[in-house]
Amino acid sequence: MTIVPDNKNWTWVLERPCPDCAFDASHIAVRDIGMMTRDLASQWEVVLGLPGATKRPRPDFWSPSEYGCHVRDVFRLFDERLALMLDQVNPAFANWDQDATAIADRYDLQDPLIVRREIVVAGDQLADRFDQVTGSDWQRTGRRSDGAVFTVETFGKYFLHDPIHHLWDVARTF
Repeated sequence: MTIVPDNKNWTWVLERPCPDCAFDASHIAVRDIGMMTRDLASQWEVVLGLPGATKRPRPDFWSPSEYGCHVRDVFRLFDERLALMLDQVNPAFANWDQDATAIADRYDLQDPLIVRREIVVAGDQLADRFDQVTGSDWQRTGRRSDGAVFTVETFGKYFLHDPIHHLWDVARTF
């Protein structure tokens, strides 16, 4: 049975391996989140440099470039939210409609060579911020507009699943 994530039950990704990409948050040490973020950014940099990065495998699947745009924006969004968590007490995050962003920002028309550079920059910035977290700051909280509450630790582990899962998406369709 495939576990389908939803906004009301996001904790599944922290509790058991993803049935698709096999990401297992229980094996992640918080001190490694920054390093893993940089590694993921470099993997996306390679993917977006491949021929055909703008081609959709099917009309209902994103191209690697469109996935890359999403991952870049996830890196940026999580950096903003992590900064809020570290600077404020239990901040509320503004809602982000990722589908609306993909359409409004025309992910389908963005140059993958530009996106690959932007992913590295955004990944490095987010990784640097995770690398600066120490001690009890891993337990600071923040909350999404749907009511989901994260600690910095669960936020980091939850974040890692997204770029890993989308690498899996690209690998299985190309």
